[in-house]
Amino acid sequence: MTSKMLDEALSSFEAVHAQLQQLDPQMIEIAGRLRRQPPQVAMTVARGSSDHAASYFAYLTMQQLGIPVASMPMSVVTMQQAPLKVSGQVAFAFSQSGQSPDLVNSLRLLRKRGALSIAMVNAESSPLEAACEFSLPLCAGTESSVAATKSFIATLSASARLIAHWKQDEALLEAGLALPEGLRDAARQDWSLAIDALRDCQRLMVIGRGAGFAIAQEAALKFKETSAIQAEAFSSAEVRHGPMALINENYPLLVFAPRGAEQAGLLSLAADMRQRGARVLLAAPDDIAERDLTLTRAEHPALDPILAIQSFYVMAAGLAVARGMDPDQPRHLSKVTRTH
Repeated sequence: MTSKMLDEALSSFEAVHAQLQQLDPQMIEIAGRLRRQPPQVAMTVARGSSDHAASYFAYLTMQQLGIPVASMPMSVVTMQQAPLKVSGQVAFAFSQSGQSPDLVNSLRLLRKRGALSIAMVNAESSPLEAACEFSLPLCAGTESSVAATKSFIATLSASARLIAHWKQDEALLEAGLALPEGLRDAARQDWSLAIDALRDCQRLMVIGRGAGFAIAQEAALKFKETSAIQAEAFSSAEVRHGPMALINENYPLLVFAPRGAEQAGLLSLAADMRQRGARVLLAAPDDIAERDLTLTRAEHPALDPILAIQSFYVMAAGLAVARGMDPDQPRHLSKVTRTH
């Protein structure tokens, strides 16, 4: 059985290909502005899946450029009218629809107070685009399923490419050119084991770290949205504090362990949890013998999380159907959410 969610997830490579064909001139202009007037701090403003994409952007910005990034709570701006001292800094907004009033008003006020405002938004001619000095279209096209997939992947890819231009990192720029083919390969990975393991699941933890933590956050949200599973995301460092008390025999954990400095700790956690009797689903590249699910390697490790979430989305769409649910119409949710 197919679904709009699955079809849209499988078309993610087309959105990334369109970005590569269209967005570089705008990204070069924005990156040049950021180098000429370098901010000391960057802010991100987003909700839901877009906020998870913002987490990936924040990690890469701090890792690659050394600029601290803070997630801005919108109520501080829109409800509390806090006198934020943001002149000369930069605010990035991430959105699919660009319509939520609190997001639009936050960027409008941050811009008024002197911040450079930049939006990554999928919908054309949105209020968010009008509120910001610069806007990057995500090129994902219309997304009909309530559960965002291709727009999320398009936000990650645009984030990584903008950072590559900002840093003038030729290796990362070159690796980005191979992303469409990488997404095709990632969509073909066989994650049916996860569907079998989670078909009757009621709760689970999703574990990641570094840039991969954003993927764990997004996966946990999709489990909630499309399969009504109480899923929570944790860093592999944080899970050893309080959350580990929940883990008992056969407790399910999905662990994302792509390449990078964080991988060793994630593999260690997975092994430890298996010894404790947990039902661990370890997603890792094919050089990790103990993996349960295979992650495709990108041409640059910073891009690995983008391919990881592509494989996950295909599985998540199948899991929802296996659980007798419609992934395109999650309960109580709508495509555009307007918060104030």
